[in-house]
Amino acid sequence: MPRADIDILAELVPLRGREVVDVGCGNGALVRALAARGASVVGIEVSDEAVARAQDGEHRFLVGSADALPLDDASVDVCVLMRSLHHVPRDRMGAALAECARVLRPGGAAYVAEPLYRGEFNALVALVDDEREVRALAQEAIAATTALVHERTVEYDSPLRLESFDAFRRLVVSADPARAERFAALEGELAARFAELDEDTSPMRADLLRRP
Repeated sequence: MPRADIDILAELVPLRGREVVDVGCGNGALVRALAARGASVVGIEVSDEAVARAQDGEHRFLVGSADALPLDDASVDVCVLMRSLHHVPRDRMGAALAECARVLRPGGAAYVAEPLYRGEFNALVALVDDEREVRALAQEAIAATTALVHERTVEYDSPLRLESFDAFRRLVVSADPARAERFAALEGELAARFAELDEDTSPMRADLLRRP
């Protein structure tokens, strides 16, 4: 049965009253979901433009990178990387996990959720940007980190809410604006395959790690 990302996160990590950083927060949807669960949240994105897209006038967003968070040492309880570690430059993924450890208080939780590469939807996205290698590298970085202690892994199916081809376009391009040109070049093929898409979930793997 499909499970929302926030529900899995909340089952593994207590959120109410906790200070949380969402690294690579995208449009800010997870920041708002975390706040709705009682957390005090800051979202991090890589540019002023990205922060402006996430900003809603209610929640806190800062410019920063996964390997250089604009936060003090031991200042948060939970560090979340939701579908974002594989977007970190491949030679900086380990540094990003070490940076999570730096900003976490002792015993704090790092929650790293990454899409698994299988299913029709991922095959469709791969026409625009084949992420198999970087997703594998993200898993290798999680397994190799010594800055955090692995506690638990959960695999689940996250629901896909793609009501239109335009929604699919926004989802794919928002993750990396550089994809826009290739998406436009392949739009006819993508639209035809999207119309035949018979899949309403995306497989995910979530790893819970702790700062010692």
